[in-house]
Amino acid sequence: MTMRTHVTAVVTACFAALHQIRSMQRSLSRHALLTLVRALIVSKVDYCNSVLAGIYGQLQDQLQSVLNAVAPLVFSARWSERITPLPRELHSSRVPERVTFRLYVLAYRCLHGTAPMYLAGGLLRTSDVYTVVDNVPSRAEDCTFSIVVRQ
Repeated sequence: MTMRTHVTAVVTACFAALHQIRSMQRSLSRHALLTLVRALIVSKVDYCNSVLAGIYGQLQDQLQSVLNAVAPLVFSARWSERITPLPRELHSSRVPERVTFRLYVLAYRCLHGTAPMYLAGGLLRTSDVYTVVDNVPSRAEDCTFSIVVRQ
């Protein structure tokens, strides 16, 4: 499965769920509506989204269109209204920020021993790696914190 196929499948499933939620929107409270949106739509966008790191803009825009379509539904806004402030009120970030956040959480869990061993075993702190600068071995403690993947 290519990345384009994966993103297309996620977007299609999310819009189908959004259509089903929209059909019963009037009989749901706002809390129930938010619960359904988070369970059926946002969870699909966020599932395994760390593999989406580095995808190009068109695929990010397709995923973002799903999150943008959720806002008018939750706030009962008309489609002609401006939706820019609505995702902010939902505390929803854009797709690239969601992917970056997921990668940070994954790295944090690896470094603190709460991630599965097959993930945590391949990472080192740069302070644990010796570097050679001008033929003088030194520790990377003075460098900014980063992660080195073992070869």
